[in-house]
Amino acid sequence: MSIEVKQRVSTNVMLLNRLQKMHCCSFALLFLSAIYTDTSYASEKKSANIYTYKSSAGVTSFSDIEPFDVAFSRYRFDCYACQVDSLIDWRQAKLYLQPYKNDINQAALKHGIDPAFVRAVIHAESHFNPQAISKQGAQGLMQLMPATARALGVKNSLSAQQNINGGVKHLARLLRKYNGNNNLAAAAYNAGEGAVKRHGGIPPYKETQVYVERVGILHYRYGRFSHVSN
Repeated sequence: MSIEVKQRVSTNVMLLNRLQKMHCCSFALLFLSAIYTDTSYASEKKSANIYTYKSSAGVTSFSDIEPFDVAFSRYRFDCYACQVDSLIDWRQAKLYLQPYKNDINQAALKHGIDPAFVRAVIHAESHFNPQAISKQGAQGLMQLMPATARALGVKNSLSAQQNINGGVKHLARLLRKYNGNNNLAAAAYNAGEGAVKRHGGIPPYKETQVYVERVGILHYRYGRFSHVSN
């Protein structure tokens, strides 16, 4: 992220903290989403983190710098595996075999899909952060948009169990639609079914293309350890 963008984010966070003292948390989060959309385009969609924490006085604050020696939550504003210039070695990156193990396995069994594929999508979408919120408004482990969540019967997208159940249901429908083609299902999950239809396959968007590739790598790797995670 450029120095100019960092300065803009810092300025906006300072303003947010001032507003936070006068308004409720929900308004602050809406404001945060609005200002970050502007800075995200200025930084050509490169990633940034916003941290929320409570001060010793009990006041909820936001910062673009990771707080020191205090409990905090991190909000990601982009899809974890969508960064075109990511330096992560996806063939060597740490896997998460145990988090949400039962919820993933039960949902995958219920909807008849490979739990390793579910883990790959969760890893790609949120890096197993149940509180992740994107700049577009997608929420939770499987980054469900509010309208999608409602259609899937998910009342609270930040509930790991509800999010996984809804996300797996959606993913299973995509797999059925594309006759079990994981790449097309992943592309539709990322870019939307309309984009896949318009382009007759994986859309020519760099972010979607790297996303599909990385989900495939993660799927293969999680599949190798299915005896451990299941």
